[in-house]
Amino acid sequence: MQNVLITGGTSGIGYNLAKEFARRGFDLILVSSNQENLSTAQQQLATSFNCKVITIQQDLSQIGSAKRLVKVLKENKLKVNILINNAGFGLVDRTEQIDYLEDEKLMILNTISLVQLCKLLLPEMYQNKSGKILNVASTGAFQPGPYTSTYFASKAFVLSYSKAIRIEARKRGVQVCTLCPGPTRTNFFFRERTETPSNSMSAEAVAQIAVQGLMKNKNVIVPGKLNRIMQLATEAIKTKFVANMKRNEVIKRSTE
Repeated sequence: MQNVLITGGTSGIGYNLAKEFARRGFDLILVSSNQENLSTAQQQLATSFNCKVITIQQDLSQIGSAKRLVKVLKENKLKVNILINNAGFGLVDRTEQIDYLEDEKLMILNTISLVQLCKLLLPEMYQNKSGKILNVASTGAFQPGPYTSTYFASKAFVLSYSKAIRIEARKRGVQVCTLCPGPTRTNFFFRERTETPSNSMSAEAVAQIAVQGLMKNKNVIVPGKLNRIMQLATEAIKTKFVANMKRNEVIKRSTE
């Protein structure tokens, strides 16, 4: 039986990803900072899907936590066939109003721990010439986000990083994909005390599309028709801007 490790796997998109993989016959390794949530998710998933569910309590917003997590995996001889880097959170306010320690935690969780888990688990995947990684970004990765500046920037990093290691990994038997969900009905908006957008998708729908995309080895998975249209429009605008900038540069050089 193959193991799927899911960070932030006890709620929202992460929990629904766990359900999708369990439904497909995978065993689960769930990681969260909250032991109570882990116990509840373990009981619900094991009962509903008759699968093996291992839980590991680890706060990935702390420096060194990714290494500690991998140490636990090795000590318990737990092989990771699929890595889902889902854990993350956002902060909504003017940049100068956000506590710098909270910003630091966000960057560690959303980017540093994600990178370290990829780096620490890829060697074994390369050795076995098999494995999958799904890094969860956001449609926020495609443009700047005033009042969510650090969050959007962290997701842009995730997207760029994932695309890069996908190229490195593809000839070594490992698939790397990026999930970019738009507004989703999860506790993200509850935490930030902001209203859930009317065009939001359910976490269940996002998870279904994500797993389907991962199994098809899609480079970037954007759930929702409107979100895909916005992604394409943003990329088209960027392409046109860069093309015009390059054109003007060439014209300037030719006239000098």
